[in-house]
Amino acid sequence: MTAEPVSLDAMSANDVLTARQHSLGDLTRRTAQRVPDKLAIADRGTELTFADLEAYVERTAAAIAAAGLAKGDRLALLSHNCWEFAVLNFAAARAGVVLVPINFMLGADEIAFILDHSGATGFVVEDALVPTADAAVAAAADPQVRLRHVIRLTDAEVPDGWVDLAEWLEHDGPPVVVPVGDDDPVRMMFTSGTESRPKGALLSSRSLMWQYVSCVVDGSMSADDVELHTLPLYHCAQLDCFLGTDVYLGATSIILPGPDPATVLRTIAERKVTKFFAPPTVWIGLLRHPDFDSTDLSSLRKGYYGASPMPVEVLRELQERLPDVQLWNFYGQTEMAPVATILGPDEQLPFAGSAGRAAVNVETRIVDDNDEPVPAGTVGEIVHRSPHATLGYYNDPEKTAEAFRGGWFHSGDLGYLDDTGHLYVVDRKKDMIKTGGENVASREVEEAIYTHPDVAEVAVFGVSHPRWVEAVAAVVVPKDGASLAAEDVVAHARGQLAGYKAPKYVVVAESLPKNPSGKILKRQLRDTHADLAAGDQE
Repeated sequence: MTAEPVSLDAMSANDVLTARQHSLGDLTRRTAQRVPDKLAIADRGTELTFADLEAYVERTAAAIAAAGLAKGDRLALLSHNCWEFAVLNFAAARAGVVLVPINFMLGADEIAFILDHSGATGFVVEDALVPTADAAVAAAADPQVRLRHVIRLTDAEVPDGWVDLAEWLEHDGPPVVVPVGDDDPVRMMFTSGTESRPKGALLSSRSLMWQYVSCVVDGSMSADDVELHTLPLYHCAQLDCFLGTDVYLGATSIILPGPDPATVLRTIAERKVTKFFAPPTVWIGLLRHPDFDSTDLSSLRKGYYGASPMPVEVLRELQERLPDVQLWNFYGQTEMAPVATILGPDEQLPFAGSAGRAAVNVETRIVDDNDEPVPAGTVGEIVHRSPHATLGYYNDPEKTAEAFRGGWFHSGDLGYLDDTGHLYVVDRKKDMIKTGGENVASREVEEAIYTHPDVAEVAVFGVSHPRWVEAVAAVVVPKDGASLAAEDVVAHARGQLAGYKAPKYVVVAESLPKNPSGKILKRQLRDTHADLAAGDQE
């Protein structure tokens, strides 16, 4: 028997869509119906139950619509972590409005680019960042912003030309009802721009909801979790792998403005936190903090890392000093909403250095330069098929077509799959160093240098060289109290690697430049140290 298509008039079709809807904006209502009195969010002395959170989302969504923002319009958000950020995330989606979170570390010109590119007509900004926001609007080539609301995180007066966000949060009006389809965009996430101009990746409820399911299933998440959120919510890792899944499940979220190690340790002890995500750089900072061993971390049961690979030596140290904590590695990128592969607790040491296997709703393969699949063990580009994937890059059909050529999303990362299907990320294509005709993966060199007992952090990259085209360079940060000489680092690397892979230049520094999500900014290192090889012919 062949199923006949259902034929409905427009009104009935809309009713069916509404009844079947499962969008980002529906989550707070559904969780509040299940666990209304459970603590949802704690932040700066404010504690919201799921009923409280839903009430704020409902009022704010109605206010957004009443202000004239229609389905598909863009609302930019520039703020550090706060409970208001969470409300806006779900309220904009309920109103069908596309939220555009912005990196709060950007300068006015960079923000102006995002405002221009996104065409945002609304702008919500933390009070301390209003001067930068004003400068950004002034610098925009064609500013569309007509609504400006401020999140008052201090006692400062509302700046001229801005409206207190409290007016939206306490709006008195009928609830908004906007049908939001599975593939209607609800978010525009700008790529980090560590290598080039950021692109606006559009995410739909389908992208996010299937990604939440992958995180929950393969990350062993549950409603009993008490999670600490310290990485920026403007980044999809913290926002969508963790805060979104917590609200979806009905878990409790503790929000901090940033990952200060002392505050993180104290909050874990005081709030009995059971679950924590951070990039390796933050985990390293916790391990090196003098309060680590004296802090009661016995409540912590689940630890997650991502954004960059965890050095194997640091992984071993984590398992030794936090033996009761299960660890997961989440690998992906903004365009995958963001998870693609996951390495589970039982695989951490047996498959040390791996990014895991494709998540439950993802298919991953490795292809060559002709987009043909390659055998296990062969390095190529990592590509994915998944409902997680972005709808495409906003107003950039050429980059969208290039990224999705052949019906696979092309990650731009290089890696290989072993015989068990475990993925090993070798490098970003642009981080591969080509020296004297040989390819050197920066991560392989970093892993070797991390085994030096006095190295706390390292970043390896290529610099222009008059003879070798590129030369391997490293910036290393010594552990507290350690004395580290560049020649010792080179000798240590040469003892483990082929000579051409060992760094030709080593710089000892106090810190490495990072973006707020903890990712090391190699572009900045390459710019800063571009002249390391100047005049060197050897």
